[in-house]
Amino acid sequence: MKSKTIYLLFFLAAICSFHAKLRLPALVSDGMILQRNQDLKIWGYADAGEKITIKFINKTYTATADQNGNWTLMLPKLNAGGPYIMTINEIMLKDILIGDVWVASGQSNMELPMRRLKPLYENEIKNANNQNIRFFTVPQKYNFKAPQNDLEGGKWESTNPQTILNFSGVAYFFAKELNEKNKVPVGIIHTSLGGSPVQAWMDEKSLKKYPEYLTEAEKWKNDDLIKSTESQEQSLSKAWYAELDQSDIGLNQHWEKDNVNDSGWKTMTVPGSWEDLEGSFDGSVWFRKEIILPKGTDRKTAFLNLGRIKDADVTYINGIKIGNVTYEYPPRWYEIPKGVLKEGKNTITVRIINGSGKGQFIDDKPYYLEIDGQKTDLKGEWKYKIGARMEKMAPGQTFIRWKPVGLYNAMIHPLINYKIKGFIWYQGESNTGKPKEYADLLSTMISDWRSKWNKNDLPFFIVQLANFMEKKDEPLDSGWAELREQQRQVSLHVPYAGLAVAIDVGEWNDIHPLNKKAVGDRLALQALKIGEGKKIIADGPVYQSMKKEGNAIILSFKPGTDDLIQGDLKGFAIQQKDGSYRWAKAKAKGNKVIVWNDQITIPANVRYDWADNPDGNLKNKSGLPASPFTTENN
Repeated sequence: MKSKTIYLLFFLAAICSFHAKLRLPALVSDGMILQRNQDLKIWGYADAGEKITIKFINKTYTATADQNGNWTLMLPKLNAGGPYIMTINEIMLKDILIGDVWVASGQSNMELPMRRLKPLYENEIKNANNQNIRFFTVPQKYNFKAPQNDLEGGKWESTNPQTILNFSGVAYFFAKELNEKNKVPVGIIHTSLGGSPVQAWMDEKSLKKYPEYLTEAEKWKNDDLIKSTESQEQSLSKAWYAELDQSDIGLNQHWEKDNVNDSGWKTMTVPGSWEDLEGSFDGSVWFRKEIILPKGTDRKTAFLNLGRIKDADVTYINGIKIGNVTYEYPPRWYEIPKGVLKEGKNTITVRIINGSGKGQFIDDKPYYLEIDGQKTDLKGEWKYKIGARMEKMAPGQTFIRWKPVGLYNAMIHPLINYKIKGFIWYQGESNTGKPKEYADLLSTMISDWRSKWNKNDLPFFIVQLANFMEKKDEPLDSGWAELREQQRQVSLHVPYAGLAVAIDVGEWNDIHPLNKKAVGDRLALQALKIGEGKKIIADGPVYQSMKKEGNAIILSFKPGTDDLIQGDLKGFAIQQKDGSYRWAKAKAKGNKVIVWNDQITIPANVRYDWADNPDGNLKNKSGLPASPFTTENN
């Protein structure tokens, strides 16, 4: 009996050992898309010396794990197709496709998911059903100590009305366009993080010219520093909000209730800022608005759109909380369940907390209540009352996750074994404070990423920053304009790079414009031209050279992009002898643009769309806009 027990224990141990031997990286899993027309690397982890056998598309491949348990197998180039099954020893991977795989990276405009774009693309989401478009979303992590070899999670997902909600909007429309044009599966490895600067996506070696960034990266290798910083900041934040809540008479008197006596409250026009009426302060303010609704309303669901609010809000209807947003950027879209609204008088109450800057309902955004497709406009007069004025602004936060090197180590390096077609990149907003270094940083990053993937001709397509912020009356210097110029220079001077211009699809009052389809489609044009070698026009007019004729400057554009839409043009400024710029007249004539100002006899240079939020109209007959540019240093 004893020997049987011992045998059974050995048998169970052997089974456990058998199952513990082989481990695959997160990317090598069910539903993956493998890159067509490239030698493919499959890799993983096992016991030292273990034999690895891969069976795939009627062929068998073998390898042996090294002394550290690492193993790699190379598969020959394969044509697009699938679905296939792959077995790796005892592991079976199902539903594998072969097509094109792109890495999509950057900050929040790349991250922005389809659910945030619902007002523009409701039918797109509802009808999404494509097994040939798949996403792998990389977990958002950082690590300052060392490049990581694997991800903490993630899975390949094909497109349906549920999964698409979490897909990057830009990357989805890019993938959809390529899938339609090339008729092959498209996989997106999405690795982005809102607010991240370019240096967060670079390794230590790439930053050797930037000692201040390397010093910062070195500093945050200290786990104790990270813990103490986060702990201290959380304590300060918690104390500030606790003091605010304690001081807020609206909370104490339950102003969220629908039966509050608000006869003594002041009034304000929404959208707008209460600080224009009350002076600048940080703290809380409450808003109330009564609306009358028809019979049967209580049996219906509804949708409340409160545009955008700076900073945080908690919103109630008839005393019932229907939602909240904790910071300024997300739109206030609230679904209202049946039974919340009622026939007759209904009260919308919003508690707003503003911790710094100018608190406001953002202008030029929609504010309405929608029931059965009928919208009740909520703009206009609201009642308001201050809940609490705080003596200090809300404590700031050290965004450790944005520090140099951290995102490269945790969100790029684990991907480099996986063969890809190229990269799409939407980033730059967080580098507009120091724009002149951006071209060097980005060029260095591109070169490093290509070397890590061991393929120096991997296409890299950049989304240029969209128009944003209020228009200016005069042509002034702009960090956003300078960064766009840096992006343009990278696209011109880095081989196999391209630029998707977005200067006509931004929103002045939103750093996250909704029109992501135009951006994805323009990236796809670059991929078709540079990545596939198709003979298409992928760019608007690309500035090439200038010459002076009298008091005018004549601009020429790259052949193939210079089939200009004719007529008068906006967005041009011309430089005087003293170096300052003044607005100019401009006209497209043939394949040239003539720029002049009647008061300037000796012009020096021209700028086009050089502003935070320009309104230029230079396009070619493909309908593609010209990038902002300057003739200086060109």
